[in-house]
Amino acid sequence: MKLKTEADIIQLVQQDRWMMNILKAAQSLNLPDWWVCAGFVRSKIWDVMHGFNTRTPLPDIDVIYFDPGNLEEATEKQLEQQLRTISPDVPWSVKNEARMHLINHIPPYASSVDAMSKFPETVTALGLALDDLNQPLLAAPHGLADVLDMVVRPTPHFKDNEILAGIYEARISKKNWKSIWHQIEIMPIRPVS
Repeated sequence: MKLKTEADIIQLVQQDRWMMNILKAAQSLNLPDWWVCAGFVRSKIWDVMHGFNTRTPLPDIDVIYFDPGNLEEATEKQLEQQLRTISPDVPWSVKNEARMHLINHIPPYASSVDAMSKFPETVTALGLALDDLNQPLLAAPHGLADVLDMVVRPTPHFKDNEILAGIYEARISKKNWKSIWHQIEIMPIRPVS
């Protein structure tokens, strides 16, 4: 199946009961500026585009939010526990992006979408949330072209920083996405000689 637009992706999510249940569980926490992001979105798109009938297992389901008023890591762990109570079979990971700059040793983010824009790959810089009518919202700070064209490339934040460029390349090697999704193209930061 070929996906071409944001509307195609939204429709795909709406038709996936598991994804909608994940989004509703995250929504139930009433977090500010929340999104379920990264592989949760990318993997679904690539699974469909590769014609897979079974969902590719995810190592975690990333829920992010932005709350500068509470930077305690313990709060994130409590939120993960709340989500495990709702869906115990889901590998939840909850992070307050208002504190993640401290972990990453970079300037503070302005929002969850700003944080997403600084994820390693453009195809991972994707998030889903629900609006007040429980309709999916899609955040794609670097657009959808790369994920829909199945091209993995670093975000500008990673590409323009020598240290982060090395992290991107190590991450791409470790993730080994091409072994799962054979049609993707991996763009290195440094030219291959």
